[in-house]
Amino acid sequence: MEITLRMRLSAMMFLEFFIWGAWSVTMGTYLNEIGFQGTEISRAYSTTAWAAILSPFFVGLVADRYFAAQKVMGVLHLLGAALLYYASTVTDAGFFFWVLLGYALCYMPTLALVNAISFYQMKEPEKEFPSIRVLGTIGWIVAGIIISTMEGFGLEGIEATSTPMRLAAGASALLALYSFSLPHTPPASAGKSVSVAEVLGLDALRLMKERPFAVFIVSSLLISIPLAFYYNFTNLFLNESGMQAVAAKMTLGQGSEIVFMLVMPFFFRRLGVKYMLLVGMLAWTARYVLFAFGNNDALVWMLYLGIILHGVCYDFFFVTGQIYVDKKAPPGLRSSAQGFITLITYGVGMVIGAWVSGRIVQGNEVLLNGEVSGHQWTDIWIQPAIMAGAVAAAFALLFNEKRIRG
Repeated sequence: MEITLRMRLSAMMFLEFFIWGAWSVTMGTYLNEIGFQGTEISRAYSTTAWAAILSPFFVGLVADRYFAAQKVMGVLHLLGAALLYYASTVTDAGFFFWVLLGYALCYMPTLALVNAISFYQMKEPEKEFPSIRVLGTIGWIVAGIIISTMEGFGLEGIEATSTPMRLAAGASALLALYSFSLPHTPPASAGKSVSVAEVLGLDALRLMKERPFAVFIVSSLLISIPLAFYYNFTNLFLNESGMQAVAAKMTLGQGSEIVFMLVMPFFFRRLGVKYMLLVGMLAWTARYVLFAFGNNDALVWMLYLGIILHGVCYDFFFVTGQIYVDKKAPPGLRSSAQGFITLITYGVGMVIGAWVSGRIVQGNEVLLNGEVSGHQWTDIWIQPAIMAGAVAAAFALLFNEKRIRG
């Protein structure tokens, strides 16, 4: 691939994940500041999970059949920019949910579209894609650093404001304009008949007849429930603990994600699928224990370690799971199987997790004069730790797929 094209695709990937990192990390802190309760914050975060469930219909039944990918992405990011900016002005919890859901329905399909645009331009995706995709992780990191750096220019407490959402809206508008200049990527399924089952990956249900795959799918669904606690409430927790420049410090997790992605082949050869997945699940348990008993004083190292564990939590579970599905499914079912696991984890699992985490966080509010002044975070974090530990224990006992290794 020529250098110019690589740079263009890398810039696209950078902006795509800069947007998500800019608004989602700090949103919980902002919503708590304007008076949203735990269940209302978690409902707001569930919008991306609902969109993950619904967006395949748009991509598979509309975008992939009738329109060039770069044009669809441009339109979606333009609409998304307007909706996200509008969401930053809304203070009613019920209305905020619907506006943010509208935004999520614009944004989530673009995650598939940036991949489609990239893959279409590549001759050897397995070699060329990783170096471009890593720019997405860097974009997320840069978003957090910029938000925290803004505090140093007289914008103290910016994470508790709507400014990060507006920053993301501006980046979305920029990517919208940039998208129209990207290489032409024709609709992948033009003229083809596509079923709803194929779009959602439900064709892969036949693989559930095999016990190891069924155990993997059920475990993936269940582990996604405690995962929602981290994505929805960590920024609020760290801010309430007194940590400064939280958005920047949380990007240590994305940094470790890059490191562990590079060393995954080494661990894969030695551990195999079962123990890679198990280590990932246990890492989530360990992270929540560290958050439960750490503090911003003598035990601050526990908070940092909990953040840095993100590389193990994400790579060893999600990436290993995707590799397992690719190896387990026959060639004709691989796309459906990948769509199915995405639906189960990022969709159904995260929706349930948002509901559960919201109720638990709200049930542990500390009230002062009738207003929320903080949360009993130790009691909160212990609960997802127990959930993740229970899933890991059940998985260790029931999953047996020794043949599949990296």
